Amino acid sequence: MSGGEVAGILVAVFWAILVSFLALVLVRLAQTLKATTKMVAEVSDQAVPLLADASATVRSAHTQLARVDAIAADVQEVTANASALSSTVSSAFGGPLVKVAAFGYGVRRAIGKKGEPEPKRTVVGRTLPGARRGGRRNRRSKD
Repeated sequence: MSGGEVAGILVAVFWAILVSFLALVLVRLAQTLKATTKMVAEVSDQAVPLLADASATVRSAHTQLARVDAIAADVQEVTANASALSSTVSSAFGGPLVKVAAFGYGVRRAIGKKGEPEPKRTVVGRTLPGARRGGRRNRRSKD
C-alpha cells in the first residue's frame, strides 16, 4: 500500500465516524423534539380549562367589586346623613345644655358656700365683712 491509499483509508474512516456521530446527534434531537411536542400538547390541554376557570373567577370578582362599590356609596351616604344629624342635634341642644350645666354648677357652688362663714379681715383698724386676702380668690386655694 502506498501512502496515498493509507491517507484515503484514514479519510474514509474519519468520514464514517463523523457521519455516525451526526446520525446519533440527529436521533437524540428527534427524540427531544418528540418529547417537547408531547409536553406542549399536555400543557395546552391543561391550560385551556385553567384559563376558563381564571376567566370565570375574574368575572365573579368584577361582580363582587361592583357590589362593594355600591355598598361603599351607601355607607358614604349614611355617614353624611349621620354627620348632618349630629350637627343638627349639637346646634339644637348644645347651647341649652351648656347653660343648664353652668346653672347647675353655679347652684352647687352657691349651696357649698352657704354653710361657710365669710372670713373677716382687719383693714386699718376696722373689720370688713367678706374681705378676701389678695383681692381675687384663686380657684385652687381654699380660704
